[in-house]
Amino acid sequence: MAGSDARSDWEERVGRRTAQAAAAGPRALPPPEELSVEEGAGQVTVRWRRVPGAMGYLVHRAPGPDGPFDPIDHAGRDLLAVPGPVYCDTTGRPGERAWYAVATLVSAEGAPGELSEPVEATPGTEAAAPISAVVRADREAARLDQVWHLIGSEHVSQLLYEERTGGYPIGEDFAEALRLARFELGAERVRAHAILHDELRVYREEDGEAVYDFSGIERVYDRLLETGLYPVVELSFMPRDLASDPDASVFEYRGIISPPHDWDRWGELCGRLAAHLVERYGIEEVARWGFEIWNEANLEVFWSGTQDEYFRLYDVAARAIKDVDERLLVGGPSSAAAGWIVDFLDFVVDSGSPLDFVTTHTYGNMPLDVREPLDVRGLDDVEIWWTEWGASPTHNNELSDLVWGAPYVLHGMKSVQGRAEALAYWVVSDHFEELGRPSALLHGGFGLLTVGNLRKPRWWALVLAEQLGTRLVELELDGDAAGALVDGWATGKADGSVDVLLWNGTLNQRQASGDPLLGREVRLRVEGLGGGRYDARLARIDDSHSNLFRDWRRDGGWPSADEWEELRSRDSLDEEGLGTLDARSGAVETTIALPMPGVARLRLSPS
Repeated sequence: MAGSDARSDWEERVGRRTAQAAAAGPRALPPPEELSVEEGAGQVTVRWRRVPGAMGYLVHRAPGPDGPFDPIDHAGRDLLAVPGPVYCDTTGRPGERAWYAVATLVSAEGAPGELSEPVEATPGTEAAAPISAVVRADREAARLDQVWHLIGSEHVSQLLYEERTGGYPIGEDFAEALRLARFELGAERVRAHAILHDELRVYREEDGEAVYDFSGIERVYDRLLETGLYPVVELSFMPRDLASDPDASVFEYRGIISPPHDWDRWGELCGRLAAHLVERYGIEEVARWGFEIWNEANLEVFWSGTQDEYFRLYDVAARAIKDVDERLLVGGPSSAAAGWIVDFLDFVVDSGSPLDFVTTHTYGNMPLDVREPLDVRGLDDVEIWWTEWGASPTHNNELSDLVWGAPYVLHGMKSVQGRAEALAYWVVSDHFEELGRPSALLHGGFGLLTVGNLRKPRWWALVLAEQLGTRLVELELDGDAAGALVDGWATGKADGSVDVLLWNGTLNQRQASGDPLLGREVRLRVEGLGGGRYDARLARIDDSHSNLFRDWRRDGGWPSADEWEELRSRDSLDEEGLGTLDARSGAVETTIALPMPGVARLRLSPS
């Protein structure tokens, strides 16, 4: 299935849901209480109190108090539900009155509960007053969880490829992308598809007998470990000789999406692979990795079986891996759009199937609160790994190259603090061939890095997050959409330096190219300094700074040798010195312009 055929097949099937077992359905939850709205320039911020047991919320808007109320669609092309308890709506028309109400969700695919009592608000038409930001550098707040240390990738067997894309050898260029992720983003693990794909000749049947060959996986993982990263082993796709329907496939490289024709042999394959990896790399190493069973079985495009068959696939694989060594980590359901979580957890509880981490995905939105359904089932020791999350679920989307993604990434990483162990941005590199290899430098690829490893704005956002360290100090934001449209982190370092990272971004993808009415000015005061003088430097990501799209047009094809050299000379974080600030009173003040979309990092270093 090549080229346009693979794309047509994908577009036709990607929205269809896999057959799901009939169930009574989870109980409904009441609507949230204490709903309030804050009006501002071009936006309305809606806040409410969390409902115990809620996985998410649907924010509705209507032209009048009696409706009709429709869920707000910010064009994310995936889930409309949000984790709460705050939502910044920029989809309304400035100056036009609206009414807001919120419904509670027990599961992502479940019917929402009743709407809350509506509240009225009107987005403003005038420029916003400055936002106040106060940092108290002498007051430790919490630890910053570096959840971006798990990253996503297309199949890592690309490390072995010698063909070229854009003039670059795929294997070498892809390996360099992974090394950059390790050293600039602090990445530790990488999750990717297709380690059981037939290109690695892992499994075949001869005269009715199973034959195993893990040498191809060895070559891939040896090369991956050399980059400083280790894998999350996603057990997919089904080897042809083991598939009950070998013609059921997805993508141009034909990943087979069928259940096995022999469940015992599926378990044996998973167990033998786990045992081989432990033998080759050692249990202390492999116990860090994690085995994720399949990918997005709740979509027909990725699983030709039923929900019950997926649960069986998971159970057989998880038990086989645990039989090798209890320390090996297993997880699922690796679902699209946060689906099947509640059903899967009920299956785990009822069957006693092993589970160390829950995995799921979402795009164009903030991750839902998966911790709630775990806690109510007594699974509070199970970790949460979002193994796919990104700006858009669609291939070749210009959005992936725009500055809009920089504040989006930071909003997401902050939103899961304390309620997930990992949030893997999908994906690290534009070396990506689900529907064919890249056709141009800026083609709307999923990658944080281009072919040739030029850094996109989303990459720079994660660089700034990584450079913060982990010791958060108090940051208080107040003003128009503070803590919603505009948010931030502040950290203190052992050398007395302070970093303040601020960002301004909306979920509304229709405003991805920016909206002047949503720009903000931040008046920043940093208190609790040690006195003396501080060198100040400001790093920025916006349309004019740290923006590859500024330097290369979308229809520009591939650069020439001279153009590559010019692009590389500009491939750096835009940062400027602001001089020396006097902190003899223990505080400094400055003002930072923060366009939407935009990110700014102020660094104060004792001079």
